Amino acid sequence: MKLVLLERVENLGAMGDVVTVRPGFARNYLLPQEKALRATEANMARFEAEREALEKRNAERAAEAAKSGETIDGESFVMIRQAGESGQLYGSVTSRDIADIVSESGTKVGRSQVVLNAPIKTLGVHDVRIKLHAEVSVGVTINVARSEEEAERQAAGEDVIASQADEDRAIAEAQAAELFEASEEGQELAAQQAAEAETAGEEAEAETEETEQ
Repeated sequence: MKLVLLERVENLGAMGDVVTVRPGFARNYLLPQEKALRATEANMARFEAEREALEKRNAERAAEAAKSGETIDGESFVMIRQAGESGQLYGSVTSRDIADIVSESGTKVGRSQVVLNAPIKTLGVHDVRIKLHAEVSVGVTINVARSEEEAERQAAGEDVIASQADEDRAIAEAQAAELFEASEEGQELAAQQAAEAETAGEEAEAETEETEQ
């Protein structure tokens, strides 16, 4: 389907460009979002007649987006989630989740404005781009942790999963050392008891020989 773009669309074209897109993409996104018109003769003439007004409207929207984006650009948002020891989430963090938590800061963000190739499924600090306008994007950090204390450690640069693995390894090594030490002590005790038994046997044997004499 051929369309004329009413604003710049990432990876597609700039305002005024005539592009060919899949019908579903046109019907479900570009046309209802008023980002394009069908490239008919009538619409092309309409676009040319309204180009100046469209460019002015686009510039105003870009300026508004840039201003609102200043309040969230570079900000970090903590999301508490349950996860296993490997850091794998019991579920995932979606673009809707991110839009909701960012919007709580006062800057309205829609799900479609969150640029997320795939849901977040692991603990950690994740960089996410928010596209507020075709020409305005800002970056935020999504800190996914199991607790506020863990989120603070991650924000400070700590890899909590690696730290947990190191801690578990240290505990396992300590337990193994304790078992080995206990085993050595057991062996020493058994050897001591055997020696004592042998000595007692020798003493008893000697006493028997003296009695017989």
